[in-house]
This record gives sequence, structure tokens and C-alpha cells, in this order.
Amino acid sequence: MGLLLQNIDKIVGQETHLKAIDLEFSHGSRNVILGRTLAGKTSLLRIMAGLDRPSKGRILIDGRDVTGVSVRKRSVAMVYQLFINYPSLTVYQNIASPLKTSGASKSEIDRQVREIAEMLRIEDLLDRLPSELSGGQQQRTAIARAMVKNAELLLMDEPLVNLDYKLREELRVELQDIFMQRKAIVVYTTTEPTEALMLGGNIVVLDEGRILQTGTTQSTYRNPATVKVAEVFSDPPINFLHGRIQGETALIGQGLQVPLEGDMQHLPGGDYTFGIRSNHFFLSETGQNDAQIQAQVELSEINGSETFIHFNHADTRLVAQEDGIHPYRIGSTVILHVNPRCLFVFDLKGNLVASPSLDSIQERPV
Repeated sequence: MGLLLQNIDKIVGQETHLKAIDLEFSHGSRNVILGRTLAGKTSLLRIMAGLDRPSKGRILIDGRDVTGVSVRKRSVAMVYQLFINYPSLTVYQNIASPLKTSGASKSEIDRQVREIAEMLRIEDLLDRLPSELSGGQQQRTAIARAMVKNAELLLMDEPLVNLDYKLREELRVELQDIFMQRKAIVVYTTTEPTEALMLGGNIVVLDEGRILQTGTTQSTYRNPATVKVAEVFSDPPINFLHGRIQGETALIGQGLQVPLEGDMQHLPGGDYTFGIRSNHFFLSETGQNDAQIQAQVELSEINGSETFIHFNHADTRLVAQEDGIHPYRIGSTVILHVNPRCLFVFDLKGNLVASPSLDSIQERPV
């Protein structure tokens, strides 16, 4: 048993924010809701919390219908994108506020506040006011206040989106450890595929208020059910080229011939859409029947320790992700290597019909 959402709709005016949402979250589970901006992630969390009521459908917790029950009467804690702390209270007092409301003893409040503060590495900041903290420290305080409640349901609405890159990386790692120590149902929303992969657990891919796919995070990433799921769950964007399977070869784009490997060997001849993630293009041979694309560089974008190479092939804009710093000159020609086992294949309706054989190839992180 746990949290169950049955046929949830949310309609505001003439706009449908959520449609036919059916989800189940078990106790102690980590769950990521991945979707672009305006996909309906916040609307879904507010309904789970009891802040909003669905236009249709039911919400059950351990079999009990709580659809009309207010947030005050539920065991729920929520962390928002913006750090929300009481400005006149110290960090200690902010974290302690839910415990005081629940009537915990002074000694128990002190024990729990210091325990959660140490877990989030803010034990040295307990006497400070929020205005004396950095953005990362303020968000840690907000997270600590939510987690100290020890609620059955912990909802986190893009809690790291307003932090700088380094702080996001640090907190992502720490939150994974913290979630594994809790028995709560954790639901975490994000627009970032990389963040979803780091947090792991289960995933719900949401788009325009509708569920596209659910499952474990890794299996969904490796087997996106449709073109749309592959688009949402890829950053940089997944590359698509139209092509045709003919005999024992896939003819893709302009002059790209790929021998059929893995699941592709079982596909009938015909037209398909082929997808390849940017991190599955290589600038050197992988040694596994590589196909080659000759392309013209349109932009070389250096992002930290990686380079995103934007190029044109068959009048299609594509992007490759390469480790290291590579300042390619605009207009120069590069040879990109494609391992046939890296290809996704979708039918003309956009449904996945063949997945990459990732267990047998070299793979860089997304």
C-alpha cells in the first residue's frame, strides 16, 4: 500500500492541466517526475499534497480516500523551487517550527534539529538568520525543515533549479543518500534528464498533463516507448534521422549505411525513424562496425569539461557530445562515428521497435 492516484483530471477554466493520471507510489520509494516546463508537474504535486483538489478522480493513501482532505490533515512535507524560510527566525528555529507545531518535547526537538542539520551540513549555521545565508544554505534549511517532519509523503518541486551548478551537483549526491535513509514516499520533479538519472528510483515522464511512460529510471532511459519520451528524456536533444531498412542494411540520412545489429536484425524492411543520443556519436572509431557521417560544423559549444558539436547532415541539425574541450572551427568538416548498436529505431507512428544494445558497447554518461 501507499499513495494511489486514480483517473485524475485537473481543469482550470478552459485549460486541461492534467488528464487521466493513474499512478501508484509505494512506501519508501524514490520517484522522479520528469517533464518540460508547463508539463503539469507542479499541478500534480499540489494535488498529491492536498493543496488543490482534482476536477475528477480520487487520491488514496493506504486505501483511505483523502481526495477532499486538506494538507493540514495529511502527513506531507513539500519543498519548492524558491527557498521559503521564516526571515525573522534563525536556522534552528526554522527547522524546529514543524516539531513545535506537532507538540514535540524540547529535548526531542533539539535532537532532531541537530541530527537533520548535520545530515545537510548546516550544523554550524543554526544561529544565523536566513538573510545571512547563501542560496544553497537557504535551500538546505528549507529541505531540513521539510524533512524533520518525518512525513509519510515528501514532495520536492524542482528544489535545486535556482542554485548554481556546483551546489546542484553537491546536493543531488547528498539527497540520494538522505532519501535512502527515509521511509517516506519521495516524489521529486525536474526538467533535467541528467538529474533524473542521478536520483534513480522510479520515473514518470509527463508531457502536456499526460503520462507518457512510467518505470524504473534506467530502463525508461534505455527504452523510451515513443519518440516523444526519447525527446523529453534526452539532454542535449536526441538526434533523429529518417531512413529505411533494406535487406541486412539500414540506409539512414544521406549515404549512411549501417549493418543491422541487435534488435534491428528482426525488423522487416521499410521506413523508420532512427534516433541516436548525442553521447553516442564518437570522433574516433569504437571498433564495432562503425558507420561514418561526414558533417559540417555549425557550432562548437564548450560546456565545462564537455563540448557539444552542432552540425548539419542531410539538411538536418544534429548534435554530438564529446568529452574534453574541442574548439572546432565553424564550417570545418568532421567525421563522426556511429556504432550500429547505439541506434534507437521507431516506426512511422513514433513507437519504439528496437533499442540500443548498450551492454555490449562503450557508453559515455548522458
